[in-house]
Amino acid sequence: MSVDWESEGLLKDTEGKAREGRRQLLDELHESGFTLEELRDAVDEGRLVLLPLEQALMGDGPRLRQEEVAEKSGVDLETLRKNWRALGMPEPEEGEKVFTEHDVEAAKQVKQLLDIGIPEEEMLQVSRVIGMTMSQLAAANRGLGVRVFAEEGDSELEVGKRFAAIAQGVGPLLGSILEYALQLHMREQIRHDAFASSEISAEVEAGIEVAVAFADLVGFTKLGERLDPAEIGDLTEELSNMASDVAGGPVRLVKLIGDAVMLTSNDPKCLLDATLELVAKSEQGGEDFPLLRGGAAYGRVVARGGDYYGRPVNLASRITAMARPGSVVCNEAMRDALEDEYKWSYAGARSLKGIDGEQKLFRARPQSDN
Repeated sequence: MSVDWESEGLLKDTEGKAREGRRQLLDELHESGFTLEELRDAVDEGRLVLLPLEQALMGDGPRLRQEEVAEKSGVDLETLRKNWRALGMPEPEEGEKVFTEHDVEAAKQVKQLLDIGIPEEEMLQVSRVIGMTMSQLAAANRGLGVRVFAEEGDSELEVGKRFAAIAQGVGPLLGSILEYALQLHMREQIRHDAFASSEISAEVEAGIEVAVAFADLVGFTKLGERLDPAEIGDLTEELSNMASDVAGGPVRLVKLIGDAVMLTSNDPKCLLDATLELVAKSEQGGEDFPLLRGGAAYGRVVARGGDYYGRPVNLASRITAMARPGSVVCNEAMRDALEDEYKWSYAGARSLKGIDGEQKLFRARPQSDN
């Protein structure tokens, strides 16, 4: 049944092409299932043009309650609610129909994970990480359509349809890119775990002796909760530039991993000098740049595909995670190799995740420090 949009007050402040475009858009959205109240809210909130995009992302079909999603997927309702919250999604009102068959299919995948034996809390932890990461990615890309595809003089109908087409075209591409990136990172992490295992220790022993260091931004996770993606990108770019500045000669910048950088060198002194300089640079970066902390280790590693694998790599990463802001902490082998080159203070013996036995750790400072 057609609606008199003018009498409903939904054509106000429009005329000519804009008025006719809104009328057609309202007709199409109403025919596709949006209620008069939903359309009125969208007009009042200035987001009518986004409804085709929302529709494209939600999928077709009838709207469902969360209870119906649980029933159709076979997932316990409370588990479903926990996973929804872990993904960072707002709680729907009791009985509110905001889900589609797309959500049912996603819930079935949750059930598959639970059925193969993944503990619920482990699954929820993964969902929390996915939710946080996807929120940042979505925020970084939400202005893409406006910046690239919107044209002056477009009606709401034209913009709405163009945005929906973009979502339908870009969505699968982004999904493939994300899957590819996840596979790359999983491969790298599995390699690191494998080279740290006893089964291939002989290959590591036959490897090369290298000093490895990591440095990361202190409090980066909390920063991500209050900074927008552009500001986070600026921080990581500045970190990359700072690391590039200190690398050179025998010191190599291996990679930037989110909020951390990895440096290596066959000369432990050059590596430790570079790491100390990098951490010191963060103290000069102003109040808007967080402090860095560093961890370094010395030992035998295996080189593969431009990266390094073995116990010293894992050890340096773990040490970094427990170092104090503004400090560089090393393992005993690094201290022994450079005992007369720096000022050392004992940082205690620590049990580090994934590392056998307690590790004696030492904080390094330049000889020139008072």
